[in-house]
This record gives sequence, C-alpha cells and structure tokens, in this order.
Amino acid sequence: MAFAISTQSHFAIRPLQLNQLKNSSPRAFLSSCFKPRPDSSYLRSKELPKLGLVPRHRQKFQVGVGTGGELADSGEVADSVASDPPESFSWSSVILPFIFPALGGLLFGYDIGATSGATLSLQSAALSGTTWFNLSPVQLGLVVSGSLYGALLGSTLVYGIADFLGRRRELIIASGLYLLGSLITGCAPDLNVLLLGRLLYGLGIGLAMHGAPLYIAETCPSQIRGTLISLKELFIVLGILLGFSVGSFEIDVVGGWRYMYGFGTPVALLMGLGMWSLPPSPRWLLLRAVQGKGALQEYKDKAMVALSKLRGRPPGDKLSEKLVDDALLSVKTAYEDEEKSGGNFLEVFQGPNLKALTIGGGLVLFQQITGQPSVLYYAGSILQTAGFSAAADATRVSVIIGVFKLLMTWVAVAKVDDLGRRPLLIGGVSGIAISLFLLSAYYKFLGGFPLVAVGALLLYVGCYQISFGPISWLMVSEIFPLRTRGRGISLAVLTNFGSNAIVTFAFSPLKEYLGAENLFLLFGAIALVSLLFVVLVVPETKGLSLEEIESKILK
Repeated sequence: MAFAISTQSHFAIRPLQLNQLKNSSPRAFLSSCFKPRPDSSYLRSKELPKLGLVPRHRQKFQVGVGTGGELADSGEVADSVASDPPESFSWSSVILPFIFPALGGLLFGYDIGATSGATLSLQSAALSGTTWFNLSPVQLGLVVSGSLYGALLGSTLVYGIADFLGRRRELIIASGLYLLGSLITGCAPDLNVLLLGRLLYGLGIGLAMHGAPLYIAETCPSQIRGTLISLKELFIVLGILLGFSVGSFEIDVVGGWRYMYGFGTPVALLMGLGMWSLPPSPRWLLLRAVQGKGALQEYKDKAMVALSKLRGRPPGDKLSEKLVDDALLSVKTAYEDEEKSGGNFLEVFQGPNLKALTIGGGLVLFQQITGQPSVLYYAGSILQTAGFSAAADATRVSVIIGVFKLLMTWVAVAKVDDLGRRPLLIGGVSGIAISLFLLSAYYKFLGGFPLVAVGALLLYVGCYQISFGPISWLMVSEIFPLRTRGRGISLAVLTNFGSNAIVTFAFSPLKEYLGAENLFLLFGAIALVSLLFVVLVVPETKGLSLEEIESKILK
C-alpha cells in the first residue's frame, strides 16, 4: 500500500442486526457475529483458505485479502463453511498475536499524525531549537515524504525476500527499523541526519505493512479473521489520532518536534519484544517445507508447536495436528498449481488482467492524487494559515479531525456491505471534490471565515474515509483474477506508495508556486476526473462471488 500507505484500508465487517439480538440467545448471537458466510461480500474480501487452516479438498469459493501494504494471494474457501464446526479458541490467546503485528500499522499512522505538528515546530524560529529551521519548500517536502520514500523502497525489497524471512522475522526487523528511525530522527543534529532517520522509519513502514496483515491472517482463527484484519486497519487511524494528540501536547515545547518523532521509540520496542515472544506463522513453516527448504517432518512439528502456542493449547495436541495436516495438503496443492500455471510478468497487462489493473490501479492512484497525503500531513499548516495563528490551536483542531476520521471509518466498516461499493465511492468522491473547492474558495475570497477551512477539512476526511480510504483496497482485493492476483496487487501497492510520496513531496513546492487557492483547485479538478472514472469504469461487486466478477465483469 500502501499501505500505501497511505492510510487506506479495506473494511468489510458484516454489520450486526438488532433482530439477531432480540431473537437469539447471547451465545448464539455472539457466534453469529464471528461466523463467516460464503455468500457474503464480507467473506469474499478476506483471505480464508491459503492463509488459514482450511483443507483444500473442502474448498470452493475464491477469496482474497486487501490491506495498506502487500496483500496475500487468494485461494478457495470451504464448500460449506457453515457446516464445518468452527475452530475452538480462547480470546486471550488471540489478542497478543493480533496486537503486536497491528502496532506496525499504528506506528505508520502515528508518523502521519505526528508529522503534521512536527513540521510546524521544526520551522518555528522560537520553537525549533535549531539553527536550520528556515527550510526551503523542497527541504520541507523531503522531511514530510522521507518516510514514504523509505516505505516505497521497503515494499519493493520485501517482495523478493518475504518467503525467506517469514512474517515474524519481517515484523521484528520492521520494529527495529521503526526504533532506529525514531531515535535518529528525534536526536538529529542536522537536516541530513533527520532525513536519514525518516528514510529508515519508512523502511520499517514498508516491511510492517506487508508482514502485519499476512501474520494476522495466517495465525488467527478463520471465523474472526475478517474482523481482525479490518481492526488492524483501524490501528492506522488510531495512530494518526495519537500523532495529532502528541503534537498538540508538545507543540509549545522548544524542540517539540524531537519528542513527536521520538515518541515512536517505546511503541516500536514493545512491538519488537512482542513479536519476539510469538511463534512463526504455521503456514509459513509449511510453505518452507513444501519449497524443500528443510525436512518435511521437522517443519510439520514446528508448525504444530506454533499453532498450539497460538491457540493456548498444550504442545502436540490432536486438534493442532489435524489442522496442520489439512493445511499442509492445501499449501502443497496451491504451490503445485502456481508452478504449473507458469505465466510471465507481462500477463498482468493483458486481457481481463489489464481491465482489473485499470480498475484497481486507477482507484489507488486517484486515492492519492486527489490530495489525501497532503491534507493529512499538512493539516496543521493548513489550519494555521486558515486563521488558527497559534501552532497550538492548529494542532488541537487536528486532534478533532483525527477523532472524526476514526468515527467515519466505523461508518464505512458498518455500511460497505449494505450499500455497496459504488454508492459509497460516488458519494464520497463527490464530497471530496466539494471540500477541495471550498478550501480553494477560502484562500481566494473567504479568508474572513476560518470555520470554512475547518469544515472543508472535516468534509474531506469524512468523505475520504467512506470512499477511497477503505473501498479502494477492498476493490483491489476483489477485482484481480486468481492467476495474477499476487502480481496485480503488488503493482497496486507500488502505485499507491509511489503516488503518495510524489504528492506529499510536491505539495509544498506547488503551494509556493501556484498558491494554495490554485493548488486546491487543481486537486478539486482531479477529484472530478476521479468521480468520472468511478461512474464510468468501476463496477459494483457487492453480492458477486470472485468467479462471477471474473466471468461477468472482467470478460
């Protein structure tokens, strides 16, 4: 993504119905909340088979996972998930294998929120605490987008070494890069060292956004997998809010930007220690066995021990042994199918694959070039220019924006499977365009009304969180054919991170060259083009199986 990160995500939690609560016992109601249905869009947007412990001989429906970072290949779901008894587990055993990887997403979001306040502190003659506070627009753009360039590099590098490292080691390395980047940035004696720290932190983002969704998907019980993956995306939003909050507290402190960036250090340390205490992904261990990287029985034994630990069961229990045997059959079959399919890199640019790439790649591209990174990273600066002259006032309003962003994310989580993808995209992108034109109008002739800027920012954030934010990556996870899904999603991730970094870097110089009013006018025009793209090109996938998407839409 990229996760991209952009702060994009894919949300497909099935909303709870009140009549379920009225007509069911509490036990049955809670069970229904977490029991996936093969006919729901929610299930289709989450990877159950290849990443979970579902035997391939019981699989039927294809599914895939969408995230702000690297997404997993898809497979096929059990013939009748409802007929198979759900895997037993205790919530206490599920929490830690979810929390520690999800901290990688929180640290990514934190960087976005903290940078908003840090750029104000860093450029202040009175508050910077440095002699090099007078940054040029290009230098400021490098400070802001440095972590995104690192994320772009990290997501590119990890593609070729992910299977060698494994999810657990990948996340441990990511936590180390987060820790090192936070320390170097917070203690930087000059701009060059600061930029080095930002780059290292970004490398951590790239690895974490790839490894976290995979580890969570491969280790959690299938009946709550979709819920946990979606909640992991919410950690990004929580990180943004935390960054805004820390910025608000530290904005009046001399050298406050150092504390804002350095705050990530203890969180990164907690993430690293937590991942060190967790076992490797059982599915990754089985994959290494199938790839011939070691003795099959040795890796099977390791996988059984890992699964038993993840579920809080005694080592070598019969249930873990059965699940590992089923998973091994699934991984073997999937690996053999991939070897037989062959194919080449250019295949993703041909026929139905090209149509899928146009839809998925177009969504994640417009997600960024409508100004999303700039509005988030520069929220403090925009508010300060719009009338909140004190840096503290600007950062406090940023906190309000962060809370609103969190609330609107929950709206998207609850409604995406009820209303469908297209209605939320069309309505949300329309609101984005209106908000950008309002920002332009404020800078042109509404300067005496600072609440216009606040309202426009809130409108932008709210509309983004119910449209481009979650739905772009949900659509990406649904739209690519099984054969090219891995390569297609990788291209979407690179497109997302690359366009994010370019827009973030270009915002400050373009604002200087065009003026804020013309820059937001340009973003508004791009938003109108993206709205046209959604109306004419993007299909509705609600209620369709992945087979139906491939046969009815792509062909």
